[in-house]
Amino acid sequence: MAKRDTLDGKLVTLFGGSGFFGTHIAQALLECGARLRIASRNPEKAFTLKPLANLGQLQFARCDITDLQSVRASMHGADAAVNLVGAFSGNLDRLMGEGAGHVAQAAHEAGASALVQISAIGADAGSASGYARAKALGERRVRETFPGATILRPPILFAEDDEFITMFAGLIQAFPVMPVFAPDAPLQMLYVDDAADAVAAALSDPARHGGKLYEIAGPEPITMMELNRRIAKAQDRSRSFVPVPDGIAGFFAKLPGSPMGTDQWLMLKEGNMPSGKYPGLEDMGIEARPLSLFLDRWMVRYRKNGRFADKTRDTI
Repeated sequence: MAKRDTLDGKLVTLFGGSGFFGTHIAQALLECGARLRIASRNPEKAFTLKPLANLGQLQFARCDITDLQSVRASMHGADAAVNLVGAFSGNLDRLMGEGAGHVAQAAHEAGASALVQISAIGADAGSASGYARAKALGERRVRETFPGATILRPPILFAEDDEFITMFAGLIQAFPVMPVFAPDAPLQMLYVDDAADAVAAALSDPARHGGKLYEIAGPEPITMMELNRRIAKAQDRSRSFVPVPDGIAGFFAKLPGSPMGTDQWLMLKEGNMPSGKYPGLEDMGIEARPLSLFLDRWMVRYRKNGRFADKTRDTI
C-alpha cells in the first residue's frame, strides 16, 4: 500500500487526470497528502475535486500530450507523474504511443523520482486492435526514456460512476430481451479504487515497484453472459439474454453510434484477463475487492421501486 510519509507534500502531475480513473487516483493521492497538478485538454472536468483538497494542494493545467513543450510545462517542478491518457478514436499511436514518450521524456528531464504509465491488459504490438498496439507502443517509449517507470496494465475498471456497469444496468432496466456480445468472453474486472491504490503504491515506493510491469486485475473471472445475469438479478428483474454470433457483433461494432467500437470489441473477444506472466495486485500489497461486494447496493436505483422495492414487495 501507499506510504503516506513518502508522498506527503510531493507534487504529482496526472496527465489525463480529468477522466474517470484520474479522478479516483486524485482522491487516493490527496488522502496521502500529495499535491496534484491535473494536466488535461479539459482540466475543468476535474473541478469537482476542489472540495477534497486543502488550500494549495490542487492545481490545473491545460495540456496537449502530443505537444512535447506543453508536456514539459505541465511537468515543471513536479516530483512524479502518472500518464493516464487513452482513447479509442483519433491517431492512437500519436496519442498513446508518442504521447507517452513525451511524458517519459519530460519526467526524465524534470528529475522525477517516479513515473507510472497506465497501459491496459491486452497491450500487444501484434494485436488486431489499434488500441492494444498503441498501448504497447506507449510502454516501449516509456521504457526507452524512463527505465525506472512502473507500468500498470489494468482490465476494465468498475465503479458506481463508471460507463461500463452503468451502461448494461440501464439497458437491462429498459429492455426485457438483451443481446450479449462475446457472451463467453472472460473478464476479470477491477474495482477502480483498488487500481488507484496501486498507482499510489507505485509512486510512494519506486525502489520496490520501479522498472516493473504489473497486470492488475480483480479477484474473480466472469463471462459477459454471467455479468449481465448478475446485474439483472441485482435489479430483481427477469430478463432474457441472447448470445450474438461474433460476425454480427463485429458488424454492429463498426456502426456509428455503437456503444462498443471495433477496438473495444476485439479486445473484449480476446478476453480481459491477466496473462499470468507478470506480477499482480497482490504483489503490491493490495487485496482486490469483488464486484459482488457492491453490485446489489449499486443496482437499487435501477429496481422497479428503487430503494422501496423490498417494502413494496412485502405489502403486496
